[in-house]
Amino acid sequence: MGIDLNRFCVNRKIAPNLTIEQFFQLMARCGLNKVEMRNDMPSGKVTDSLSALQVNALAEKYRQEIVTINAVYPFNQITSTLLEKTEGLLKEARAIGAQALVLCPLNDGNPISLEDTVSAMQTLAPLFEKYGIAGLVEPLGFEMSSLRSAVLTQTLIREAQVPFKIVLDTFHHYLYVEDEVNFETKIDISLIGLVHVSGVEDDRRKALLTDEERLMLSERDLMKNIEQVLRLERLGYQGIYSFEPFSSVLAGWSEADIEREIRQSIALLTP
Repeated sequence: MGIDLNRFCVNRKIAPNLTIEQFFQLMARCGLNKVEMRNDMPSGKVTDSLSALQVNALAEKYRQEIVTINAVYPFNQITSTLLEKTEGLLKEARAIGAQALVLCPLNDGNPISLEDTVSAMQTLAPLFEKYGIAGLVEPLGFEMSSLRSAVLTQTLIREAQVPFKIVLDTFHHYLYVEDEVNFETKIDISLIGLVHVSGVEDDRRKALLTDEERLMLSERDLMKNIEQVLRLERLGYQGIYSFEPFSSVLAGWSEADIEREIRQSIALLTP
């Protein structure tokens, strides 16, 4: 496929038991220079017990770019608490040199109107502009999600007239089968800011799948990640692919396991 190695990234979710330094060091050993940080790691903090200056020093030492912080939730249910949380994450993003902050929709079965989702984007956009951080909206394909469609999310971004882009997640695209209809003619590649990649080998019906089934890629992957990535490349996507497995089995992976899984996943996407 000709995807350059510097277009691959790894989400910290893959390494719940590694320190930030161990994670950065492992990514460098894999020949990668991009990572995603999170605010839902065991420490409950984006930087664990480190200061922003310490994280910056480690990123420089291991030559890692921090692509995003995951995530503001639920971005489309605006409250004073949500706004405070968002501004706090934006401050952290700026302090550690993260390029973007991911926005996830309400995912508890309660509906949020399209109008309210548009309004939420318009409310949040000035905060992102204030801190100089890009906003990436990630639709979630679960049946209980209030925003499931990548194509619809792009439409709402245009309607809101905000500079946000989407995270196209191969798992969530797989779950929301309606988006596959005329996908090539409806998706706007220029509005894809990041692609999340994970693999699923569980053959239960899609409605039963959860984050627990998300692993790295293998030849047993049922989501056709290779085909999804090939199509995005053919359509002109030139951005970053970030591996984002979620399963609790990751807690039992050693550094050697993580390295093996990353190398195998990249090899499958770059034969």
